[in-house]
Amino acid sequence: MPERAGPKVFSIAAHRGFADALVAGLAPRYAQADLGLARLTLLLPSRRVERTVIEAFVRYSGANSTPGLLLPRMVVVGDLDLDETLGPLLDPLGVAGIPPAADPTRRWLRLAHYLREAEGGKAGKDAALLRRAWEIGRTMDRLLVEGIAPIDLISEKVIGIVGELAGHWTDNTRTFLTVQQHWLAELARQGEVDAPERRNRLFEHAARRWRDAPPPHPIVAAGVTSASPALAGLLRVVSELERGSVILPDLDLSLSQEVWEELGTAGAPADKDDPPFGRNDAVTHPQYHLKLLLHRMGVARQEVQSWHRSGMSAAPPERSRAISNLFLPPRASAAWAELKPEHRRLSGVRLLECAHPGEEAQAVAILIRQALEVPERRVALVTPDRGLAARVVSHLRRWGIEADDTAGRPLPQTAAGRLLLLLTEVIAEQAAPVPVIALLVHPLAGGGEGRARWLDHARKLDLALRGPRPGPGLAPLATIAGEQGLGEWWAGVEATLAPLMAWDGAQPFSAMLAATVNAAEALCGEAVWNGPDGRALGAFIEDLRRSAEDAATLLDPRELHAVLRDAMDRSAVRPPWGGHPRVSIYGLLEARMSRADLVICGGLVEGVWPAGAAQDSLLPPAVLRALRVPGADFRIGLAAHDLAAALGAPEVVLSWAQRDEGGPVIPSRFVLRVRAMLGDQAERHVETEVLRLARLLDDAAPVPPHPRPQPMPSAEQRKVAVSVTGLDRLRGDPYQFYANAILRLRKLDTLDAEPTPAWQGTAVHAILERWHKAGGPPGGLHAIAEQVLDEMSAHPLMRALWRPRLLKALDWIDTEIAAQKEQGRRVIAVEQSGDMLYRDVRIHGRADRIDRMPDGTLGVVDYKTGKPPSGRRVEEGFALQLGLIGLIAQAGGFKSAAGKATAFEYWSLGKKKDDLGYIETPLKVDRKRTGIEPDTFLPLTEFFLSDALDRWILGHEPFTARLNPELGSYADYDQLMRLDEWVTSLGDQGGDAT
Repeated sequence: MPERAGPKVFSIAAHRGFADALVAGLAPRYAQADLGLARLTLLLPSRRVERTVIEAFVRYSGANSTPGLLLPRMVVVGDLDLDETLGPLLDPLGVAGIPPAADPTRRWLRLAHYLREAEGGKAGKDAALLRRAWEIGRTMDRLLVEGIAPIDLISEKVIGIVGELAGHWTDNTRTFLTVQQHWLAELARQGEVDAPERRNRLFEHAARRWRDAPPPHPIVAAGVTSASPALAGLLRVVSELERGSVILPDLDLSLSQEVWEELGTAGAPADKDDPPFGRNDAVTHPQYHLKLLLHRMGVARQEVQSWHRSGMSAAPPERSRAISNLFLPPRASAAWAELKPEHRRLSGVRLLECAHPGEEAQAVAILIRQALEVPERRVALVTPDRGLAARVVSHLRRWGIEADDTAGRPLPQTAAGRLLLLLTEVIAEQAAPVPVIALLVHPLAGGGEGRARWLDHARKLDLALRGPRPGPGLAPLATIAGEQGLGEWWAGVEATLAPLMAWDGAQPFSAMLAATVNAAEALCGEAVWNGPDGRALGAFIEDLRRSAEDAATLLDPRELHAVLRDAMDRSAVRPPWGGHPRVSIYGLLEARMSRADLVICGGLVEGVWPAGAAQDSLLPPAVLRALRVPGADFRIGLAAHDLAAALGAPEVVLSWAQRDEGGPVIPSRFVLRVRAMLGDQAERHVETEVLRLARLLDDAAPVPPHPRPQPMPSAEQRKVAVSVTGLDRLRGDPYQFYANAILRLRKLDTLDAEPTPAWQGTAVHAILERWHKAGGPPGGLHAIAEQVLDEMSAHPLMRALWRPRLLKALDWIDTEIAAQKEQGRRVIAVEQSGDMLYRDVRIHGRADRIDRMPDGTLGVVDYKTGKPPSGRRVEEGFALQLGLIGLIAQAGGFKSAAGKATAFEYWSLGKKKDDLGYIETPLKVDRKRTGIEPDTFLPLTEFFLSDALDRWILGHEPFTARLNPELGSYADYDQLMRLDEWVTSLGDQGGDAT
């Protein structure tokens, strides 16, 4: 490689494989005597690329039978997107004249403080306020990276643009400038600068030092593509060093000059008064950011040389030509119609279109598994979709393959992070059942030897909390725990949570963090800090606590959960190395400059790859263009460059799904380009075999249709008691009775369930029972209702919605009973249980109310919160509760209410016409034209009872599911009877009638 005057800039084509080609060229040149290679300094963009280059040196050493190899000094320039810092070469200790960097977390909190001062009550609550403060800090960093001084924001040109914009842009820009000025004043008092500003100064300092006193040893910048002005200036100096050079990844030297010009001005307008970024610039093109970098380095494309070394995983040379044609800008892409086949050929590239993300993950895992069958074959999955990456990692474990997702997982998705968020969720939700139970059964909670006993207690409490949410706070939970015999265990849990629930009003953020951490340690011990996620959480909390204390931040305790969730989402937990040596799973940032024999690009849908181009919410696009800042679409070009680099691998699979969890999605614009360029050749590139295998893995052997259940328990098993409500279920749907009374299965309510009619009925019955037993005092129903709702821990929201209607209905009952009392009717039994033996079968039930009628007979009353059963259902024998209560009373089954029943009434608290509360009876009385004759009601009930006992309890008839499908039935056991598998056949077979 001959030395030459001027800048020495090289480009490694996509098909050559950047890291391996780089090492293949550097090793022969610098591996000289006297530790030549070790004297080389490599400037690399990130620690991920540093590891990639080290692996490439190891492969080179093995392929060339090198007995030993001293690696060059590798200095990380530091990727801001990965929160990386500069290496010690560029940030030496005691560097003169450059202030220290302000802590970014403390800046975030102080920006929120200044934002609240600037806007007062309009700034939003704590979580929303801190989100806006984060956006302000990100915009400030974006401007600083581009070398935009704060004074530039108040220049006449910018102010003139802002004045012509819509009101919201003007307000946003004014707010941004106000907050920024307050922060700059604080920086001046502290003697600090923002991290991007310090970074720029360090680059400028290194550039001056190396220009004035060139280092004695070679320096090579490899793979650095950031186009920030300060870094571009440093790269220019490196390129001009006597033994220095800059090596770029995949700068397309084959593009015609016309196409290169069509990319746009890219920071170098023809006229100095023109904007640096034109409206028609092709910022989404993969070469645009490289053109911008060359312009800022002051290097013409003609000065860039091609790197002629290839890596061990190089693709055919024509691949680079095809990639270049693939991403042609709009006008130039018209040439696709006349492209020669060899210029559009993407041999080795396959298209994998899946139905949904689960199928895509399955197919990708199979591709990886197949690749590993070939010795020494390396495979990489590159995807920005972390959900897809997690699915693939799980599928690979099926074959014992441990693959590390080097992009990591967001901290809230780890066990340690989730534990802390659950504690703050308990605070925000005022100890609602869902976060409390989730916290108690968390994998880290109650760890150690007592873990099994801890889970037993937690699950018992879980069962007790099923149903509507109790009242807020820990007191209702303590009552419920005590009723379940968990008082001692719950006392320890409450002692841990009580300090978190005692906060009232805004509290110091740092103090709340410390208290939450103490609660986490009390629940889990030291286990919360173990593992990569625990260490990451510890570092995160310590940084946040220290910064919150310095910034004197106050927060509403109920906002703590949302604030921590937002902050933790920005922190990724990367696993320690140690996965399968030939499998890599990368995010886009981590994949840059990596190479494998097979590269799978997954998640290629719009909004994922490329991600949506979100506009800056603070500074309008016109202002950003005037400030020489690339637009929001600039990152689409970076995503395109990432894909172009991946397409240079020997074998590539482009994978996407037709839909996600929310609905249909649009394939990535990059996929559509591939299909359009391939034209009629596209079908030859479609991958079908791996898709077939993926579907076969999930396709079980065909199962014959499930028959309609007709269980036949033994005679001994049939001998069960029948409740007054169970008889209706037995006659209407025998299988429901079988599952309930014989199998003794019960459906569990969910936590935080909506109040069901059954729950409301329980509350009404409890209220009326107490009221009747207290003698039915006038006006006493309201006080008793409040007392019962308190004891049932009725949530305030439920009480606010249901209480007015309940009290109005109770008033109606009070009035109606008082009126009947004047006519000689009185209540003699309330909520009383009774039973009788009928043909040696126990019939039992609970009477809501039994009255003594003026003629001495009994009246049976059943309270309903909704609509009573229709008269037709009673006549057909599917609503026999009133009649059975009458039969039990007639047999002396109720201690205080024996005799013949002649009146049978439903008292509904529902609405009829405009009135709330009404009485209905199945009997044909009081001028009622339909119904059952009073004298025949009990005999009819007895007939249906005897028939049911003959058929199912004492007989041998199967307990057929949905025997009467036209009846509205309970749905508690539909899944158990596998209803959906056979119910559609009922129409053809015809429903059985009773």
